[in-house]
Amino acid sequence: MAEEKKELWLKLMPATTVIFAVCATLCTFKGGGFSNKSVLSQAKASDQWAYFQAKGIKGVLCEAQKENLILSLHGQTDTAYISELKGRIKAYDDKIKKYNTEKEDITKQAHELEGQQVEAKKHSEIFGMGVIFLQISILFSSIAALIKKSPLWYLSLIVGITGIVFFIDGFLLFF
Repeated sequence: MAEEKKELWLKLMPATTVIFAVCATLCTFKGGGFSNKSVLSQAKASDQWAYFQAKGIKGVLCEAQKENLILSLHGQTDTAYISELKGRIKAYDDKIKKYNTEKEDITKQAHELEGQQVEAKKHSEIFGMGVIFLQISILFSSIAALIKKSPLWYLSLIVGITGIVFFIDGFLLFF
């Protein structure tokens, strides 16, 4: 029996399908990694904001204590007691300043984590788009193989190349 001569596209189709499948797998893997990073960064940012609130509450408590001590000063004549109260007021002032400084640092860290979350989410979404296009491309290629229609394979190439562009963009964010 003489072997049938295959058309060129039928020889290239399995290779392109494998390339698209590998890219889809890598897109899924990288997209999942960035998705996890996004979730973790958001959780860490939420933790920072909770820490910020705790420092704020401590600061308010110190301010209340300081005001009570200031009110205690009125009408006092005992210089030793007045001196002790002023020392405690100064200590509360120092704590309040410390909490405010810590809140500034916490705010900065929370914003950095939120930025990381947004960046990771962008990567994840683009990889997700790449997976969609690559999967559709594999589907078109499979149908083209079954019904032996080259236009469908050419369509799969266009869709697959679009998926590969998204795959590359998932790393570089050039769009």
